[in-house]
Amino acid sequence: MRASIKKTGIVVVICAALASCGGGGGGDPAPVAAAPQAPPDTVVPSAIDPVVPPVTTDPLIGACDIQRGTSASPVYAGTHPKVLLNSASTLACLRQALAADTSGTSAAGRFKAYVDNELAHPGSTYGFEAWHAALMYQVTGTARYADFAVAKVEAVVSSEEALIAAGQRATVAGDSYLYVGEMVGDVALVYDWCHSRLSTAQRNRWVAYMNQAVSNVWSPATASWGGKAFPWSGWSVDNPSNNYYYSFLRATMLVGLATRGENAQAPAWLAQFRDAKIGQELVPTFNRDLAGGGSREGTGYGTAMKNLFQLYDWWERSTGERVATLTPHTLSSMAWMMHNVVPTLDFLAATGDHARESSAALFDYHREYLLSLISLFPQERLSTAAVALLDTSSVPQMQYGFERVVDYLYQPPGASAASTSALTDLNGTYWAPGTGELMMRSRWGDRTAAYSTLMCGPYTESHAHRDQGSFQLYRGEWLAPTSNIYTHSGIQQGEPLNNLVRIVQNGSTITQNWDSRCTLQALADNDVYTYGLAQVTPVYSGKAAVTRMEREYLFIKPGTFVVFDRAGSISGTQRVWTLNLPGTPTVNGDLLTYVGAKGNRLEVRRIAPTGLSYQVGAPEIDGSETWSQPARQVNVVDAAGIQSQFLHVLGTNGSVTAATRSDAPGHTGVVISLNDGRTATVRFAQTGTGGTLEVRTAGGAAQTSGSLPTTVTPPGLFRD
Repeated sequence: MRASIKKTGIVVVICAALASCGGGGGGDPAPVAAAPQAPPDTVVPSAIDPVVPPVTTDPLIGACDIQRGTSASPVYAGTHPKVLLNSASTLACLRQALAADTSGTSAAGRFKAYVDNELAHPGSTYGFEAWHAALMYQVTGTARYADFAVAKVEAVVSSEEALIAAGQRATVAGDSYLYVGEMVGDVALVYDWCHSRLSTAQRNRWVAYMNQAVSNVWSPATASWGGKAFPWSGWSVDNPSNNYYYSFLRATMLVGLATRGENAQAPAWLAQFRDAKIGQELVPTFNRDLAGGGSREGTGYGTAMKNLFQLYDWWERSTGERVATLTPHTLSSMAWMMHNVVPTLDFLAATGDHARESSAALFDYHREYLLSLISLFPQERLSTAAVALLDTSSVPQMQYGFERVVDYLYQPPGASAASTSALTDLNGTYWAPGTGELMMRSRWGDRTAAYSTLMCGPYTESHAHRDQGSFQLYRGEWLAPTSNIYTHSGIQQGEPLNNLVRIVQNGSTITQNWDSRCTLQALADNDVYTYGLAQVTPVYSGKAAVTRMEREYLFIKPGTFVVFDRAGSISGTQRVWTLNLPGTPTVNGDLLTYVGAKGNRLEVRRIAPTGLSYQVGAPEIDGSETWSQPARQVNVVDAAGIQSQFLHVLGTNGSVTAATRSDAPGHTGVVISLNDGRTATVRFAQTGTGGTLEVRTAGGAAQTSGSLPTTVTPPGLFRD
């Protein structure tokens, strides 16, 4: 049920940021928590997202509120600074925050210390960018910050010019121009914020370099440096769902804004950013493909969308035009990210590639993702919940120096006013049809809550995995994750590392098709259960060995999961039910038990088919992969006939005391005794889909009884 909007009453200081992300491989995985590593790679809507409530207009309380954009079209500054800091309220906010710091421990003080350390010890501060010093120049007026920033950018531009003069390609072109947003953006911001400290010759040279880089991005076939042709692939210049795209946008927007009135090409860059790319390409794509928010690149590389959200905010502060609400994807992404965080608030559900840091630990980048969205929607009830999540998470402030600028520019100093009740207001279930993630937990605000995901959606991005129809299960720790989180690479994309049913022919798993889609055929959520029916068969279209693949997934709250699979394949194949575990389980007939390192418990009872066994071994992986810990894989192999119906009951932390098979005509079923005295009887159709569910209290009263839903009803965002 959709909830009404509440006033939050929290004081929020919101100042925009553009923290850049780079790194090889084209994604946005976070560094490990132990030591800094390279930052990662990084109109009216045509569709309305039914999940996220409308934006409110209730004013925030506080003296440092930032004026949101009100212009119907962009209004450009005529004098420097032209980017972000031409917003008087933004600059006043930054100065006020720094002046209020008396101990050096606030977000403003920590950022200033980071910049001062780099000025005192040049080159010693990992991830430092020249615009960090330029920002301090604008805030304090101290010339040494500007001169340091100018010298740093001048060294970069001179180095690039030397390569070009030697007939070589500029460094910024590396990795398909992935770093253009970071490198050219740095030049543009220092050009704008330190403009008076530049000579005319420097300005002309910097502008020429920036123009050529941006021109090469959007014209890959005719790209050149110094008149010499250097064409490139044009990877993702027309794909708004890919992390490279946001780097391209950043360079284009910043050059256009910073040099407008002084650069004949600036108007073309502004039109390219705002009209051709945002208005005509990104917004229609997101409205069509990404209902419910998030990224099809998963929770690793998809975090790069934080850079896009920062561009929305920066554009608004610079021009007065609000572009964030051109698509409901923006606000929906706040809910998407929050629901991907596990109940202990220190990890995310790992979907897609997780390079460099495979465990999907909550990191500064996820904090930045949410802070940028909070800044765009400061009046939203959902933003209050996001503040509460961050405040009580494992990342209550930025851990790494290069991310301190984000806390300075975004962090709400009134975060403590957002109590955990803001989290418990949220519904525990969220459905994002654009990414195909159904996320469910017994309740928010409870670190011991059971949590699970079911994947059923499109498979269209290179960083996505072949995991359609799979589930993950968490309670206090991972009990049934994807084994990808235990690999050193974090990029194992194959079916065996996911909890699904696969078809094996001649010793090889039949792979899911690229550019295919699993369809969630039914969805329901209430206080008693969450239910989803995943029609996985289409992802094997054209694969003759696979004739049927369906998964029905039932979460009986607060801690029990029932999984029913119908799998069909041709003669001579095997149908294999696969479960990945963090460690070695014990097996006693049809009962499999795994106890995690923290003492949490998963009990898997196989109800059907009979006569099979659990086979426990090392997960199947591709190539020369190595493991960060000895994960285990459980397979139930059915080679008889051409059809299998797998029925398993998964209990967490003793939630199930017994489970007994209980069929009905045309249905395979089970009676489950729950540890709170309730009894659940669930039966699934053997030939069609769906089934029946009855849950009775210890006293015999029916909590729910009847047929399982046959249509999709998206859950509400809030519990009320």
